[in-house]
Amino acid sequence: MPCIAVCPGSFDPITNGHLDIIIRGAKIFDEVYVSVLNNSTKTPLFTVEERIELIKEVTKHIPNVKVDAFDGLLVDYARRVNANAIIRGLRAISDFEYEMQNASMNRVLDDDVETFFIMTNNQYSFLSSSIVKEVAKYGGDISELVPPIVKNELHNKFAARKK
Repeated sequence: MPCIAVCPGSFDPITNGHLDIIIRGAKIFDEVYVSVLNNSTKTPLFTVEERIELIKEVTKHIPNVKVDAFDGLLVDYARRVNANAIIRGLRAISDFEYEMQNASMNRVLDDDVETFFIMTNNQYSFLSSSIVKEVAKYGGDISELVPPIVKNELHNKFAARKK
């Protein structure tokens, strides 16, 4: 039976930190679904469709990565794609507490789905999509934080808002 994992997130936008976790997860699991959470309580900069396209572009060199979207419970989505694992990246101790609560709840909902934590590469330990958007909004250099296509799309989004 193949080992299938889901790497969920809002990815608004995908960062080099996210990409690092995805690449490392793809080395461990047979298939990795990078799944964009369609969270109706947030107002994202990029649409779900735009985020999916950006993720597809920056992961196209990884043959065992699939890109998808979901809403609702993560464990329900995991069941739908026959995943037996969830991949979560950890940046700091504060992430661990939050992620441990989610992993524990997911375990209650479906004890056949395991959560695997991957420690973020130190160079990305401070990185979040929110920080990237804030820096990009004010014209700061984000070239070390996101793939080039994401940098361009962020620039285009903020330029369009100024018009």
